[in-house]
Amino acid sequence: MNSNKNGEISIEKSSLFNARVAGIFYFTFLITAGFSQLVRNNLIIPNNIAVTVSNIITHNLLYRISFVTDLIGSTSYIFLIFFLYKLLKSVNKNIAKLMVILVLIGIPIAMLNQLNQFAPLLLLSGADYLKVFDTNQINSLIMLFLDFYKHGVYIADIFWGSWLIPFGYLVYKSKFLPRILGILLMAGSSGFLIESFVMTLIPDYQILTYPGLAIGTIAELSTIFWLLIRGINVSKIEKN
Repeated sequence: MNSNKNGEISIEKSSLFNARVAGIFYFTFLITAGFSQLVRNNLIIPNNIAVTVSNIITHNLLYRISFVTDLIGSTSYIFLIFFLYKLLKSVNKNIAKLMVILVLIGIPIAMLNQLNQFAPLLLLSGADYLKVFDTNQINSLIMLFLDFYKHGVYIADIFWGSWLIPFGYLVYKSKFLPRILGILLMAGSSGFLIESFVMTLIPDYQILTYPGLAIGTIAELSTIFWLLIRGINVSKIEKN
């Protein structure tokens, strides 16, 4: 009897640990991605090559830091999905595996896309091989790579949206996490998916992406802080 009770306590502690650590990595991604996005929004001015290039030159170190924080954020996602899998595999192992697969496809796409964000730094490096280009050509190439980056994000959005569907389903079915979070996560997946297709097919209608992205943001923020602050309802663990 004591052995069974000790085993249950051990499982509860392990599950609570997995939830909290997942929350920490999720929060790490939130901070790093948020910082990088803030830097880009302030330095990169759409349709204004001169100001954008001037901003990157003037704030070179800040731009480099934003690149590094993006890499940290993407790396933290690998650890996030590892601990979420450990937490949720008891709910449905196959769905949990699908969740992992979708994230592990999205991460390399996002990280390789970050090369497009780094390209302006190479173009502004003054390397000898760049002497065949004049200033206007280099500036145009910088904006081209930044556009590549933006559209690369829309490709990655397919997987950033898709993984929230199995994640939300597992949360909904888990009993040890609030069902409302699962519903929000599944609904929020539409934001990333809609953005991906709208910005590719009908970019003039970006406004169509706002409701879904708002739901997705609320869903992920709520999940992050629930995992960090509340963790899980350990009394429900044995029911899975």
